[in-house]
Amino acid sequence: MEMTTTTEKCISSSSSVHGGNNRREEYPKEGADDDVEAGVLGRDGEAAATTTRQRLVSLDVFRGITVALMILVDDVGGIVPAISHSPWDGVTLADFVFPFFLFIVGVSLAFAYKKVPDKMLATKKAMLRAVKLFIVGLILQGGFFHGIHELTYGVDIRKIRLMGVLQRIAIAYLVVALCEIWLRRVSSGGNIGSGSMLITRYHHQMFVGLVLVVTYLVILYGLHVPDWEYEVTSPDSTVKHFLVKCGVKGDTGPGCNAVGMIDRSVLGIQHLYAHPVYLKTEQCSMASPRNGPLPPNAPSWCEAPFDPEGLLSSLMAIVTCLIGLQIGHVIVHFKVDVKGYKRPVLPMEWMGKHALMIFVLVACNVIPVLVQGFYWKEPSNNLLKLIGIGG
Repeated sequence: MEMTTTTEKCISSSSSVHGGNNRREEYPKEGADDDVEAGVLGRDGEAAATTTRQRLVSLDVFRGITVALMILVDDVGGIVPAISHSPWDGVTLADFVFPFFLFIVGVSLAFAYKKVPDKMLATKKAMLRAVKLFIVGLILQGGFFHGIHELTYGVDIRKIRLMGVLQRIAIAYLVVALCEIWLRRVSSGGNIGSGSMLITRYHHQMFVGLVLVVTYLVILYGLHVPDWEYEVTSPDSTVKHFLVKCGVKGDTGPGCNAVGMIDRSVLGIQHLYAHPVYLKTEQCSMASPRNGPLPPNAPSWCEAPFDPEGLLSSLMAIVTCLIGLQIGHVIVHFKVDVKGYKRPVLPMEWMGKHALMIFVLVACNVIPVLVQGFYWKEPSNNLLKLIGIGG
């Protein structure tokens, strides 16, 4: 199924010391006086108020590479469908982007909550961060901002899209942060020196991941999906009514899966993503794998809204984030050495540090929309048209 791309930065704190060539990345020792939320470690035991932020450069670089990949598939995917999102079954380059970001969030949390002196305070901060990120996602992806080919903006609250990329990251972040804060065994002394000790300390978190996977599979394949109806209003205000015949369980196709049924029942079909990727399938497009006119015998579900970041599928997003958390534990406890050849990847490191800003400005069309605001005589004669983007 489809996953849209994005990035996220504000929950990606980590700890490392990075130097020039041939320098190894170093990690805080157990019991160091580091900042829980930012992954900050003081130098030579300095107080937290005077610490210098130290980041895991390799994680910033990986995040930057993922941001670059996101921009590539968003901008080039329309020209080269092979790298764009798979219309439904299968996997393409674009389908790796969002899981990469979720994985990065998980790794970051292993550093951010390496030491938690006050669990209640850490919980409150994690909840506040998640709420702020969810609200940002709601504003950016709920339909408020117009596209580059439209000159109006705003969204009817009755039809605002409730879920989205940042909203899903917020949910995964919150659940995994709570797991890291509350579901780990406190070390009685000494460092973790083996894989079995690592599993013993974090086995409750792994059990949560297993429960989520089983729950997802049971609901996906065991829930009965009845027939359902929806309406679509065309640009000329004509209302079309559709009936989707289902009456099945365990169906993983676009029209009769449990994922869509839960979202329609809980969120409401008017709050789902109105341009699902399955519009590019051969069943729904005469120009597949690109968008195109509907075939004469197109299934009734082709024009139905479907949210790729829906409720049930968010369970597996949490699992992806939990996997990243466990990899982060390996890095923290086993002090994985990485040669510090930084110069060739400095652009990726910069992009990784400013990932959320790049997402807002580029992926959400903020920069194109701002540029489009300057035109000559007619709104259609704007700078975007001059450089071949708008028209």
